[in-house]
Amino acid sequence: MTNDTQVVIVGAGPTGATLALLLVKRGITVKLVEASRNFRRAFRGEGLMPSGLDALAQMGLSPMLERIPHQTLDAWEFLIEGRSLFRVDEPIESGGKPCTLVSQPALLEALIDEASTYANFEFVQNAPVQDLLWRDGRVSGVKLGSGEIYADLVVAADGRNSIVRQRANLSLEQKSQSFDILWFKLADSPHFESENIFYSILQGHHAFGLFRSSEGNLQLGWALRDRDSVNWKQVDDWSEILASVSPPWLAEHFRQNAKTIDRPVLLSVVVGRCSHWYTPGLLLLGDAAHPMSPIRAQGINMALRDIIVAANHLVGLLQEAAEHTAIDAALPKIQAEREPEIIRVQQLQAQEAAQADLLEKSAFIRWGASSLAPLLRYPIRQSWIARQRQLRQGVTPVKLTV
Repeated sequence: MTNDTQVVIVGAGPTGATLALLLVKRGITVKLVEASRNFRRAFRGEGLMPSGLDALAQMGLSPMLERIPHQTLDAWEFLIEGRSLFRVDEPIESGGKPCTLVSQPALLEALIDEASTYANFEFVQNAPVQDLLWRDGRVSGVKLGSGEIYADLVVAADGRNSIVRQRANLSLEQKSQSFDILWFKLADSPHFESENIFYSILQGHHAFGLFRSSEGNLQLGWALRDRDSVNWKQVDDWSEILASVSPPWLAEHFRQNAKTIDRPVLLSVVVGRCSHWYTPGLLLLGDAAHPMSPIRAQGINMALRDIIVAANHLVGLLQEAAEHTAIDAALPKIQAEREPEIIRVQQLQAQEAAQADLLEKSAFIRWGASSLAPLLRYPIRQSWIARQRQLRQGVTPVKLTV
C-alpha cells in the first residue's frame, strides 16, 4: 500500500463520523469528507435504541453521550380516534435501557472534535464529492472540487441519496412503497415535563408522531399519503390543521403556540437495499447501502452496528498495510454478516407500516379499534411489544473484537 491516506470516508453523519473515530484511535490514517458547511440540518434522526446504545458502549463512547444533550423516552402511547389504544413504558425490557433521544448535531461535533485530537485524522468540510477515482478497475479515491484524495479504501457513508453509490453504479433495489413525511418543530409543552411520551396519533386518515426532542422542543412527523386532502405547500396556518386531529390538551397547545410552528421540511422516505454493498476499493455502509424506514429510528442504530462489523474485518488488515486484494476480499464478508439483520429489520418495519396503512384506509377498523379499546388493548399491546424486541435489540449478535 502506498497511499498516505488509508481510508477516505465520504459523509460525516453518524456512520462516517463514528467510523472515522474508531479507525483513527486504532492508528489508521483517515480523511473524513463532508459536503455541508455544518451539522445544523433541518432534520436529523436522534433515537438510539438499546442496540445503538450497546454499540456506542462497545466503542467506548457512552461517556461522550452523557456530555451532550440527550433525553430518555418514558413511554410510547397510541391514540386512535381520540382514545388511548395502549401505552408501553420504557424501558420495555426488564432491566434494559430506555430509548434515548440524542442531539445529533452535538454528537457529530463531539465525535469529530475527539477524532481531531489525532494526527492521523483530517476533516475536509464543505467539499462535495464530484466523482470517484479509478485505477485498474478499482476505486482509488475521490475527486473534490478542490482536488483529489487517493486512498486504499473509500467508505461511502453519505446517506440514502448517496452520490458515491451512484458514481459506482451500485444499484439500489426499492423494497417497499416510498412515502413522504412532513417534519415540524415547535415550542415545548408542559405536558412533557413529567413524562416524555412518544405519541402516535391516528384521527381519520391523518397520522402523525409527536415527541419532545433532546434539545427541548417538540418534533412532529406528519405522514403524507397520495389521498391526503391537505395540499401542504399552500397551507399558511398549520396550527388549526394539527389541532383538528389532536386530543384537547394538544389542540390547545398547537393553537397557543401557532407562531412557533416552523414551516415543515419534506422528507422523502425510500426503503431499499443494494444487492452489492461494495466494489473493489469501495464499501457502502448505513443508509448508503440500505436506506431504512424511519420506524423506530433504525437508520442510526443499524449503521452503528454496521460500523462494528466493518471494523472487525478491516482494522487488522489496515494496521498490517495489507495488499488491496486482501482488503477487497473482506468487503463481501462485511455485507454477508450484516445483511440478514437488515433484511429482517426492514421486514418488521414493513409489517408495522402495513398495520398503520390498514388503519388509515379503513374507517370501520378505526372505529372498532377505538370503540373496543378496553377489550383489544392487551392483545394489541402484547403483539406490538413482541415486534419491538428485534427492532430495539437487533437480530444478530454484534461484538467489537478489535
